[in-house]
Amino acid sequence: MLRFHNTLSNKLEEFRPLRDNEVKAYICGPTVWNFAHIGNFRTFTFGDILARYLRFKGYDLTYVMNLTDVDDRIINESHKAGKSIDEFVQPYIIAFWEDMAALGNNRPDIAPRATEHIKEMIDIISTLLANGKAYESDGSIYFRISAFPEYGKLSKISFSGNEAGGSGRVDTDKYEKEDARDFAVWKLVDRSDPAGWEAPFGYGRPGWHIECSAMSMKYLGETFDIHAGGVDLQFPHHENEIAQSEGATGKLFAKYWLHGEFLKIDNEKMAKSLGNDYTLRDIISRGFSPLAIRYLLISVPYGKQLNFTFEGLKGAESTVGRLQQFRRLVREAKTEPGSDTEVAQLVAKALAEFEAAMDDDLNTSVALAAIHNLVRETNSVLAKDALRADDRESVLDAVARFDSVLGIFGKEQAELLDAEVEALIDERQEARRNRNFARSDEIRDLLAQRGIVLEDTKDGVRWKRK
Repeated sequence: MLRFHNTLSNKLEEFRPLRDNEVKAYICGPTVWNFAHIGNFRTFTFGDILARYLRFKGYDLTYVMNLTDVDDRIINESHKAGKSIDEFVQPYIIAFWEDMAALGNNRPDIAPRATEHIKEMIDIISTLLANGKAYESDGSIYFRISAFPEYGKLSKISFSGNEAGGSGRVDTDKYEKEDARDFAVWKLVDRSDPAGWEAPFGYGRPGWHIECSAMSMKYLGETFDIHAGGVDLQFPHHENEIAQSEGATGKLFAKYWLHGEFLKIDNEKMAKSLGNDYTLRDIISRGFSPLAIRYLLISVPYGKQLNFTFEGLKGAESTVGRLQQFRRLVREAKTEPGSDTEVAQLVAKALAEFEAAMDDDLNTSVALAAIHNLVRETNSVLAKDALRADDRESVLDAVARFDSVLGIFGKEQAELLDAEVEALIDERQEARRNRNFARSDEIRDLLAQRGIVLEDTKDGVRWKRK
């Protein structure tokens, strides 16, 4: 029984799709004004695990992640750069998908861009104006919070009095509003500004919150199963999404709300001022593999804060190396025909524990423990040359099933040919002569992962296969 902690009810609930075996899920994607940082990728990797596991469970999933390619920050930065919005964001969109692929995150089924869905936003705003839940002030359009009594049901914040200065990206426009809590769904801009669109209610651009309402409902319908994102978006972004969406349709917007917790760096909040807002590329440039980064990001369940340290990342690097080595040893093990009941039971137990953990609100920590238990116990069997042929296939099948969800074993690599080994060793020696020790260590680690042991002797470097 798959269960999620639903932020809307603040309870652990059994997951029941709205319609048969179909699941429709949406996660708030990046604002493409710069390279995404490692905290962003914790959220996007959580989304990837969610999508993978829903498919593992046999659901017919439609998974949507938006790209916010217009907001105040993008407009300001594109003006500074002397570029159009599209010219400015395009390199960051390309970089984002490259980083997602490097981390092993699958692309969502649909990845809509905000600027391509202005019509849908205008339609929602027109409905809100018509039913009295939005109003015009100095050319901008605001959502009237007093017209939506359920406002605050997601964040559980009391909104009596002035809440304009709340947490997150709260709209504090200079225009007159009926209530300080009201938020902009359409912002008036001068006609000379290229970052604007024609609408029945005036030339302008959308507010941030209306973007996700329009894109999610276009592809998933007025009511869908799961809305996910980082906990920092719970208020005001997701709260405002609910208000404007349900205010327009009169229907439940999303049934389950899942929020990924913060990532800290060395027990501190990630911030530019602290110099610890690392991008994925920053960390890879230090010599760490994307696979190790992925492992560390999922080592703690999405609903708990994760403390990211480089010491922990070194441990993750060793761990994924051992997992890859384990899979290779199982595949290459010389076996006798048949099966051993004890090994078959170990595999069945690991699979059951893995699924039970993931069913429990995607508890990746316990799921990883189930995998490591199987690895340890199977290694004991391998050490005695007691693995049977059928059991080998069962273990490899279990590894493939684990990896279809967590993606931590990496792609299997063909064995290096002798000439390829010699070429890499020559490159390593040249790197050492040039004092490029980072590259030297990288080649050594690569060879070690591929089962090649190097020995530095007085006669030069010798190597052998493990």
